Parts: sequence; structure tokens; C-alpha cells
Amino acid sequence: MERTLLTLALLGFAATGGAQGWSPQRNVEIVVGTSPGGSLDRTARTLEQLLVNNKLVKSSVTVVNKPGGGQNIAFTYVSQRPGDGHTLMVCTTLLLNNHIMGSSPLTYTDFTAIASLFNEYIVFAVNAGSSIKTGKDLIDRLKKDPKSVTIGIGSIGGNNHIAPALLMKAVGGNPRDLKVVAHKGLGEAVIRLLGGHLDLMTISAGSAAPHVAAGQMRVVAIMAPSRIGGALADVPTWKEQGVDLVFSAWRAIIGPRGMPAAQTAYWESTLRKVTETAAWKADIEKNFWSDDFVSGAQFRKDLEKDYADIRAVLTELGLVKQ
Repeated sequence: MERTLLTLALLGFAATGGAQGWSPQRNVEIVVGTSPGGSLDRTARTLEQLLVNNKLVKSSVTVVNKPGGGQNIAFTYVSQRPGDGHTLMVCTTLLLNNHIMGSSPLTYTDFTAIASLFNEYIVFAVNAGSSIKTGKDLIDRLKKDPKSVTIGIGSIGGNNHIAPALLMKAVGGNPRDLKVVAHKGLGEAVIRLLGGHLDLMTISAGSAAPHVAAGQMRVVAIMAPSRIGGALADVPTWKEQGVDLVFSAWRAIIGPRGMPAAQTAYWESTLRKVTETAAWKADIEKNFWSDDFVSGAQFRKDLEKDYADIRAVLTELGLVKQ
């Protein structure tokens, strides 16, 4: 009888342990496709700190930088660890753009989509001394002569290129007529804009805000559904200026393909807990991000739609690999 009770107790313990599901048993790598110090890297290191400091994981967490190739080196690195829930990657829509333009064979279906953490809206910024005072002024210039507006972007086919293309299309123009100048990074474009060598640049709201606060830059429109606060509180949306245009770039967490459901569920739940911390919310507000956590089936559906939408814009720009 005692043996039967002991057996039942052990079975009950095993069942309880199994119900708790999967959790990391060794070091977790958060992979970043850029060098240390950039925006993606800061997001990864914020996640690392909050996961450890709030004891949301029992294992260690390390940020691993794999810069180069428009994040393609990092995508390849993660793809080579199938089914491994100890490997995560902070990524942007370049996961989609790169595949559409043919610079990478990998796309969202080659990974496990875990969660979209937040959105960052793009703004249209000019030098503070520019004759372009409003969104209407910009539209008038683009309609009259698109080549008269030199637009600084980070890379061809990236979100900062898609943004003015969407505006051009929305006002009845041809996106291919835009005069865009690609830079090694948006920091270089900012320097050139402030120096008067560019007429316009498209940039994330958080990156523009310090220059607006310093009186060096003017933002004539934001591609958000409503106005945001802080240094950009007075910036009107495109909708307010008569153009039905909203566009944002998400920042998400993916894992290797073939992650078991238990691993995916663990990370969806754990990442949601991270985004509910006061420190995370403060970081969201400081960077002018939109707190839009999405996970599970909905995130996977969003990726499918975004792929189709981005492909349509890049086709307009003549950048899709046939």
C-alpha cells in the first residue's frame, strides 16, 4: 500500500512538472544583425537586462552581434539552429524586404514568428531653415518636380525608402520619379540634412526628436494614425493634411524554424511579461515607439500581409527580383 501511494505521488509530481512546460536550460542568445550601439542592439540589451533583472528566465542571457549584409548574416546564423528555443533574434521588416529584393533566400516562413514588440512610425523631416514648412509644401514640390527634392534614406528598398514612395503614390505620382540618395546609415543622412545638403529625409520619430528639440530639424508630417507627444507633439499626421497614409516599421522577435509549440508559448508569455514592466514602458515612451505587442497566430497573419504589401511597393519602385 505504501508503495502504491509513493508511486501515485511520484506520478503526480511528474504530471505537475510536465504541466509547467518548457523553459531555457542553458544560455539564451539574443542575436542582432547590427553592430553594438545601434537601435536594434539597444533593444536586445534592454530585453537581456529585463529578462535577467526581473528573473523571467533562470538561465543566462547573452546578446550576440552578427552585423553585415543588411542583417542577412544574422538571419543565416539563426536559421542554422533549427528547433532551438535558446536562440532568439531581434529583427525588422528587412526580414521581408531582403527576400523580396532577392538579397536573401530566407524569409519569414524560414523562422518561427514569436512576437512583434512595438511599432515605430516614420516622419518626414527637413532642415529647420528649409522653405518646406508643411506637408502641403512638400506635396506641392513633389507634384511640380519630384527631382527638386533630394531625399536622404538609409538603404535602397528599406522602410525609409518605402515611406516617400507611399507618399508619392498617394498623391498621384510615380514613386520611381523620386530623387533618393542612399547612405551607409541614417546618421550620415542626418548630418547631410542638417548641413543643408539634403532637402528631406525620412526617419523614425525617436531619431528625429532630439534634433527637433535642439531647433535643428523640422518635422512636417508623421505617418502615424494620431499625433504623438513630447518634442513632436505639434507634428500633424498625414491624415490631418488630407493624405490617407499610415505606415510603421515593427521590431520583432523570431526564432529558428521548427521550434516546438512549448518553446514558442514560453517565449510569447515571457516577452509579454517584459513589455508589461515599468522599465520597458518608459523605454517605449522615451523612443516614441507605439506599444503594440502582438504574438501567436495574429503575428503570423500580419507577417503574411506585410510581405504582400511591401512587395507591392517595391514592385512600384522596380526593386523586386523577378
